[in-house]
Amino acid sequence: MSPSLRLVEAFPAMTLQDLGRFGFQRFGVPPAGAIDAQSLQAANMIVGNAPGMACIEITLRGGSFALDAESARVAVAGGQFPVSVNGAVVGPWRSVLLRRGDRLSIGMAFAGVRGYLAVEGGFAVEPFMGSHSSYLRAGMMSLPGQPLASGAVLPLARAAAEERPEVALPVAELRRPEDPMRVVLGPQDDYFSREGVRTFLSRAFRIAADSDRMGYRLSGPTIQHARSPNVVSDGSTFGSVQVPGAGHPIILMVDRGTTGGYPKIATVIGADLPRLAQRRPGEFLRFQAVSIEEAHAALLLQRSWIDGIPRRLLPVDAFLPRPR
Repeated sequence: MSPSLRLVEAFPAMTLQDLGRFGFQRFGVPPAGAIDAQSLQAANMIVGNAPGMACIEITLRGGSFALDAESARVAVAGGQFPVSVNGAVVGPWRSVLLRRGDRLSIGMAFAGVRGYLAVEGGFAVEPFMGSHSSYLRAGMMSLPGQPLASGAVLPLARAAAEERPEVALPVAELRRPEDPMRVVLGPQDDYFSREGVRTFLSRAFRIAADSDRMGYRLSGPTIQHARSPNVVSDGSTFGSVQVPGAGHPIILMVDRGTTGGYPKIATVIGADLPRLAQRRPGEFLRFQAVSIEEAHAALLLQRSWIDGIPRRLLPVDAFLPRPR
């Protein structure tokens, strides 16, 4: 029997994702990929993988998995998800060694939205158009005809995990979740009145319930246009903030269309996209304008944090309370 991870119980919006599918946007194919790329990379490094390997992306609630292999090392990173093995609590942000027949359970997140389940060695599936990322709207996935639902079986690249100590990552947030989302104004902020830009930067907006991997719809104050609420369709990116004629912003996410015809008042900076991905429907967002130079500096800081993960991994024993 080939080594595999079987989904005993899965919940909606569970997909296989890596860092995205690039080189096809000119054909209208969005990159897709992990909506919180920082957490995906962290989960991979905790189990000893290359940072960009495919993981199972979980939204709000995970489910349970059974191991059909000699052993496998796994880790969950991202939002604060309860993680247990055979009913014993182990927690996220650490590696865990599973043996054949073990049951891994991931419950409802009590903070954040997205979680990433990495397996040492990764999954034995072929890429589609150069990526393992799922883009469900177009039926693009590495497991044709097999969405990640209860009963699905994911083949593993390794029959057994390496024998080595388990490690954990001390998590120190670069910014607090409630801090404003930093944006660079434009490219079409001139399509909005001064009052409209002031409203965008000074008021709070609520994430709507129908927000998803394609876009976060925001409710709240109306942003006033100074010119037409339509532009000649041009390129969009992860973090583009479009404002249609009704005046309510939409933040474009990883499954967005590659072009759009609504004016974009601003773009959320790259360093804040992982934090944005962990905000829930019903929560409030504020925005803060920064310069391109400040955006670049923040991105370099984030990349330095990711690159330094292997040096910060500690033995799991270091997190256990010492006997008195």
